[in-house]
This record gives sequence, structure tokens and C-alpha cells, in this order.
Amino acid sequence: MARVKRGTSTKKRHKRVLKQAKGFYGSKSRLFKTANDQVMQSLNYAFIGRKHRKRDFRQLWITRINAAARQNGMSYSKFIGGLKRANIEVNRKMLSEVAIHDPKSFAELVEIAKAN
Repeated sequence: MARVKRGTSTKKRHKRVLKQAKGFYGSKSRLFKTANDQVMQSLNYAFIGRKHRKRDFRQLWITRINAAARQNGMSYSKFIGGLKRANIEVNRKMLSEVAIHDPKSFAELVEIAKAN
């Protein structure tokens, strides 16, 4: 059986990791071992960040809805509860958009929630 030399595949792998580490500080962008550690950690942070982004946006929407509901004399929890009892299924993203761009429609939704 022929001898397998892995120099080309190793160089290719190293180049790929160092390319991903471009812009990192100090040896983290120059030395393979430290760059590889940092790239793996960075990819992990990116994965976690994609989960956190969903959490952060939902928190932002709830804050906006709460502010708009309080301007119309109602708390967030009572507003959402009233909408559920009225069988109005609008997600929080759309409610926050309505609160920002169309306050009159949002006020009508608050009245519907108050009635129920």
C-alpha cells in the first residue's frame, strides 16, 4: 500500500482556519493553534447569539407594546389577556409595529381588550 502524505490537506485546513481568524487580535490571527481555539469559540458565540437574538427581539416587542398600552391606560398583561379572550390572534411583532406606525388602530385594539 502506498504511503499517504497529508501535507496538502493539513495546509488547506490551516489556511481555512487562519482565513476565518482574520481580524482577530495578536497571535489569534497568526498562529494555527490559538487561531483554531478562537475560531471554535467564536463559532460557538455565533450559535448562541442566534438564539439570543430571538429572545432580545421578543423582549423589545413586549417593551414597545407595554409602553403603547400604558399610554392608552392599560397594562401589558391585561392587554394581552383581553386580546386572548376576544380571540384576536396577532403576534407581538405585529402588535409592536401597529403600536409604532398606527396608534389609532392600536387604541382600538386596547378598547377591544378592555371590553373583554
